[in-house]
Amino acid sequence: MLGLCIDSIRKNVVDIDYELIVADGQTGEETRDLMREKYSDIIFLSNKVNLGFGELVRQGLAAAKGKYFFVINVDIIIKDEATNILLEYLKKNPDVGIVGPKLVNFDNSVQNSCFRFYSPLTVVYRRTFLGRLGFARKHLDCFLMKKQQEKGGPIEADWIMGSAMMTSRQAVEKVGVMDKRFFMYFEDVDWCWRFWSNGYKVVYNPLAKVFHYHGKQSASENVLSSMLLNKYSRIHISSAIKYFTKHFRQNNPRIGEKVLAENKN
Repeated sequence: MLGLCIDSIRKNVVDIDYELIVADGQTGEETRDLMREKYSDIIFLSNKVNLGFGELVRQGLAAAKGKYFFVINVDIIIKDEATNILLEYLKKNPDVGIVGPKLVNFDNSVQNSCFRFYSPLTVVYRRTFLGRLGFARKHLDCFLMKKQQEKGGPIEADWIMGSAMMTSRQAVEKVGVMDKRFFMYFEDVDWCWRFWSNGYKVVYNPLAKVFHYHGKQSASENVLSSMLLNKYSRIHISSAIKYFTKHFRQNNPRIGEKVLAENKN
């Protein structure tokens, strides 16, 4: 996936002066060989242990020299002019702090990647059988911003998936990097919260499309069994608790409503 990701960037990112930075946790010998033999011109930040997604992003931003940052997962394949579209949008809209593309599967079906802020009920509905009930489906449709996405063009979102996010140095210097308390999951939600809190908008722009191999390692409908058997589910639930604890009783920075009341209607 790493080689495919890098090759797609080099093929499709045109007319932009850019540098590539790869930050990797618990680096294996195969990855070291690949970077040394095929991509020796790329800045490679190798770590002996798994430091979590947020820390790798922090390392990459600290090493970067540019005015704009495109943070992507290794399982992203850049398509056509997606990077150029996002960059132009960010340049033309200085009030936007983060913009993200449409994420598509390799069969061209669309992944959900723009959302309202979580409430505790959102987590319960997404991870249990209750999500099949009518009132829960209505709640989740609101969370997934289905009505807003029917527009087809760029829309403001509470948060977008961290798999592909473009931002600027100026915005990051004001907002700060991802919160260190999140090892994995919810760091992107929290970051977008803080962008809104600092006067920046978060935008989902479906005119830019990238492929995303999305494994959903934490997915499970049974909360109890997933906590016992799936370490990613345990991390996800732990991060959710940290997120709600951090933002408990805070006003939604985007629309001024209580976060615990979000998605009520």
